[in-house]
Amino acid sequence: MLLSLQGVPLPLAVAAGMVLAGAAGALLGISALKLREDYLAIATIGFSEILRSVLHNEEWLTRGSFGIHGYSRPLESVVPAQDYNIFLAAVVIIILAAIYAILEVLMRSPWGRALRSIREDEEVSRSLGKDVFRYKVQALVLGSMIAALSGSLLAFYLQYINPNNFEPIETFYAWIMVVLGGSGNNRGTILGAFLLWGFFSGTRFMESYMPLSPTAIGALRIMLIGIILVVLVIFRPQGILGRKEELGLGG
Repeated sequence: MLLSLQGVPLPLAVAAGMVLAGAAGALLGISALKLREDYLAIATIGFSEILRSVLHNEEWLTRGSFGIHGYSRPLESVVPAQDYNIFLAAVVIIILAAIYAILEVLMRSPWGRALRSIREDEEVSRSLGKDVFRYKVQALVLGSMIAALSGSLLAFYLQYINPNNFEPIETFYAWIMVVLGGSGNNRGTILGAFLLWGFFSGTRFMESYMPLSPTAIGALRIMLIGIILVVLVIFRPQGILGRKEELGLGG
């Protein structure tokens, strides 16, 4: 969005953001992927908080808490303003379908099979000559680039962004989507995203029929999510579309 404000064509600005995110993912991966499980999660969340704090305080670059607005959006001069959200929703669905198709192809490719074998047992993959570390970095770079594209679409929808849009709770929501739908399953992740969106949309108006303050309503919604996760973990730990064998992967 910053490049777009400087007159850079929108597709190039989005592509540059994806490349920059991929480079950041590579740098993070090189320094942090030797960690495992909880430690890796803590390191990545810590990195994101450092980056968010820097962007929040460097007002000369990002306008800090004032945020960024006034950037262009795809075909906004062509699509009528009253129809733009529908147009943007169609764009998001098309991009989602394209990303899903690409990931499904990658999962079935030799590269995807190598990643799956690494997740199952790193030592076996390493003994077969696979460069485990390089594969992990590549996967992190790919995920970072997809996240950057998603962030661009969010910015187009909101028409205003600031560092507070990307607090750690957003990472928690992404994790909920994966847990709900089932890890190791692209369809499950999409299903989990729709379920979480449906939950938040369906509980948005709880304040109108419950004698609670907006702050209490917000806390209640998070509590309900926690209850749903506890029940899901007890009765279907693999997620809705996940497979039980995925739970035994040693990654």
